[in-house]
Amino acid sequence: MKKTSRGAAIVAAGAAAAAVLTGCAGSGGAKGGTDALNIATLTLPQSLDPADANGSAMPFFQAVYDTLIKREADGSYSPMLATKWEYDTDRTELRLTLRDGVKFDDGTPFDATAVKANMERFVKKTGAQAKTLKGVKAITVADKTHLALKLAQPDPAMLFYLSDAAGLMANPAAFAKPGDPLKTRPDGTGPYDLDAKKSAIGTRWVYSRAQNYWGTKLPYDSVTISYFDNETAIVNGIRTGQIDAAVLQDADQQAGIESVPKIVKTKQEFDFQGLVLFDRAGVRTPALRDPRVRQALNYAIDRKTMLAKLRQGRGEATSQIFGTGAAGYVKELDGYYAYDPAKARDLLKQAGQAGGFTLKLPRVSAIVPDALASSLQTDLGAVGVKVAWDNVDGGAIRRIFTERGYSAMVMNLGQPTTDWLAISDYVLPGAFNMFGYTDDTVKGLLPKIQAAEAGGAKAELRALNEHLVKDAWFVPFYRMSYLHVSDGTVKITPQSGMAVPSLYDYAPAK
Repeated sequence: MKKTSRGAAIVAAGAAAAAVLTGCAGSGGAKGGTDALNIATLTLPQSLDPADANGSAMPFFQAVYDTLIKREADGSYSPMLATKWEYDTDRTELRLTLRDGVKFDDGTPFDATAVKANMERFVKKTGAQAKTLKGVKAITVADKTHLALKLAQPDPAMLFYLSDAAGLMANPAAFAKPGDPLKTRPDGTGPYDLDAKKSAIGTRWVYSRAQNYWGTKLPYDSVTISYFDNETAIVNGIRTGQIDAAVLQDADQQAGIESVPKIVKTKQEFDFQGLVLFDRAGVRTPALRDPRVRQALNYAIDRKTMLAKLRQGRGEATSQIFGTGAAGYVKELDGYYAYDPAKARDLLKQAGQAGGFTLKLPRVSAIVPDALASSLQTDLGAVGVKVAWDNVDGGAIRRIFTERGYSAMVMNLGQPTTDWLAISDYVLPGAFNMFGYTDDTVKGLLPKIQAAEAGGAKAELRALNEHLVKDAWFVPFYRMSYLHVSDGTVKITPQSGMAVPSLYDYAPAK
């Protein structure tokens, strides 16, 4: 692989950013009133095939595909392609009633058979969110507007999934065509069509209003989503009016734009940053098998100083992975692990680790900059835990999870308001619990939580959260404040359960 110097990389990034900004201006710009919306993002979608939809890339897909259920900004659910839904008494069958008369771009009718084809394909394509439908044992079509999903066991997050990637509906007529055309030529029932002539896939996606859209029109005639690899270029675009809206994650960029009078700013806390302990069973690092060692790691971290120094206080120190909007959130647990290196050393001594041990961690520089790497080395080193960083590039992240070569990793992870999402992602066996660790307390609580509606088993959820904190399954540092910014022409409503707004959450400011 050819190596590029930092200076050359900055020049290249600047040139790419300039090209994107020029494209934004050429496609109508922010000054065209309510006819055009230009959004900047740091998220690069893998493709425009719904099977590849994931996380912060959802707006790319919401433009051209409708979901079965719409998730409102406050997290509530509304009809979209499905007009009604209901569970049976044991919550293992979900019956859907579909909207009649909707058609895909080529005139193919949207119906229950199309839903079944989409869902079966979604699982087979093994995209990042394919696991969300793994629990669907069978899909039964009653007629063109009615079908039922038979679940292997209750899933409190199923409605969320159907309002997210798993609920995106593409035209089944495209599934059998050679070359996976949906990757670059989406075919759905959504409010916009991709304008291939104005788009430059990989840097800029331009969507034009679909003339025969069945639903309520969104306020903009066209939407442009531009990809940037750095926030400096995004801020410059906001300042000059070539970009209407964006989300800023970097604390320095947030601080730099806050003093600009015309910029409208809205804060949102969503992601937490922390050390995810994969190896609680001690497979690769035997010391982590003892809860006292995991607790010692938590007491060793000076969260408040990290937050102040690394993020200029933009966020809130926490010891829990559940976010403030979740039913399982317990405010008192935010401060459970006060900074106490003496207690950390004592716990290590009790666990037979008085001499300390080495914790080898992968380091992706975009997630762990020098300041954070140094801070962790200092805090953990002060109690006898030597951090050995193994520098890896972004392309190696997948191998971290497939080869299971590390015991832990510093990550930025979401804190969804749907508790079962956090449980399925971080507690159940999977990418973030790659060794499949569990214990009797967790096994006793999960069935009760699973059988309830989303957020319904509040006492059990809080008990689970308390156990995860006290048994030190994770080492969270803080929740991070993000800043939604616009040039003043756009009103942005933060989206519950997402780090970026849904496409439906943008409207003219006046």
